[in-house]
Amino acid sequence: MKNNCVLVTGATKGIGWAISQRLADQGCHVVGLARNVQDIDFPGYLYGCDLSNAGETEEVLRIIREKYPVDALVNSVGPALPEALGEVDLSSLYQAFDLNVRVSVQVVQAFAPGMKARKSGRIVNICGRAVHGSAGHTSYSAAKSALLGCTRTWALELAPHGVTVNAVSPGPVETGLFRAEYPVDSEAERAVLATIPMGRLGQAAEVAAAVTFLLSDEAAYITGQELGVDGGGSLAGR
Repeated sequence: MKNNCVLVTGATKGIGWAISQRLADQGCHVVGLARNVQDIDFPGYLYGCDLSNAGETEEVLRIIREKYPVDALVNSVGPALPEALGEVDLSSLYQAFDLNVRVSVQVVQAFAPGMKARKSGRIVNICGRAVHGSAGHTSYSAAKSALLGCTRTWALELAPHGVTVNAVSPGPVETGLFRAEYPVDSEAERAVLATIPMGRLGQAAEVAAAVTFLLSDEAAYITGQELGVDGGGSLAGR
């Protein structure tokens, strides 16, 4: 993977940050997209972009496409937006699909032509255990399930061109976003841990390791797959 150019969305926080750091350590040229870019010592090239703005996103993607030969993409951005059924705000539903699905579609469509022309490329979408269902997360579960559907569809379309498309689905991971909803030693945290056979939260670095593998040459014959990094939390028999 050394010297490959990888674009990561949501690159300055949580899982996206861990992925960016690991890729840089592997010798990759990392191009990050994030809304907040001030005072961040990013291990690559960082571009500020409000991904909720489709027009701004398109312009920033154009600039990156003209400047860097992007070999791989990691679509990591996407908020959880917890809401119980009966309390789902339609604006939250639209936001979940916009940031998880529309942004990913926009990013892939910007760089897939170049990958097809070069007959090589890697795309990894960050989905989540919520694709199996997640109480209190209608919008997030639906949006991540849609992104998983995109993953499999894109894998079919791009396989003839030497481009692989896969998904990594983390379970609960120790990030600021997780802690905002599940404080340490709270009843909410204990309820989540009870659903994980390994009995602990995942670490962002563990998710980054799985992503890095799927971006590597060793994963060249793997496409259209979902890799759960969830401590067994998605197993039917738990």
